[in-house]
Amino acid sequence: MQPIANDVQRVIHSEEAIQARIARLGREISEDYAGQDPILVGVLTGVVLFMADLLRAISVPVTVDFMAISQYAGASESGTVRITKDLDHSISGRHVLFVEDVIDTGLTLNYLLRTLRTREPASLEVCVLFDRPYRRLIDVPVRYKGLELPDEFVVGYGLDAGGHYRNLPYVGVLHPEVER
Repeated sequence: MQPIANDVQRVIHSEEAIQARIARLGREISEDYAGQDPILVGVLTGVVLFMADLLRAISVPVTVDFMAISQYAGASESGTVRITKDLDHSISGRHVLFVEDVIDTGLTLNYLLRTLRTREPASLEVCVLFDRPYRRLIDVPVRYKGLELPDEFVVGYGLDAGGHYRNLPYVGVLHPEVER
C-alpha cells in the first residue's frame, strides 16, 4: 500500500502556512479572552487536528468540549442535523468559542449556533480555519478566520475523502484517478 501523500496532486496550503495562521489565531484569541475562562467547542471529527493545534497556541486557561452530529438526507440544502453527542459541560453564562475546521454554506453552523444560543452563553463567537465564502448560503458571523479554500475538492488537515486523508499535515488536491 502506497503512502497517502502519493495520492495528492498538489498542495493548496502547506503545513507551515497552516501552522503560522493557527499561531496568529491563538495570539488573537489569547488577547481577546484574557481573564474570561472561555470554553472552546468543536464538532467531531474534522476539527480534531485544528483544535489540538489551536489549544497549544492559546496562552490563557480554556475548557474544551465536543459535539458530534449526523446530517439528515438533504442537510446540505437545509442545514438540519441531529446531535449524536452533546456537550459534557454547561455553557450557561460562559464565553463560548465555537471552533470549526471548515465553513461552506453556513447552514449547519447556523443551526448549531442557534442551538447553543438557547443555552444562554455569556458570549458566542466562531473561529474557523478553512473558509469557503463563495459557497455561503447564509451569513454566519465569523470572528476568527484562518485560510480560504479554493472551489475544488481538497483533503488534509482534518478534511477527508471517504474518511481518509485527515491526517495529512497540509491541504491538497487529489490526483483525478484517486477514488473519493
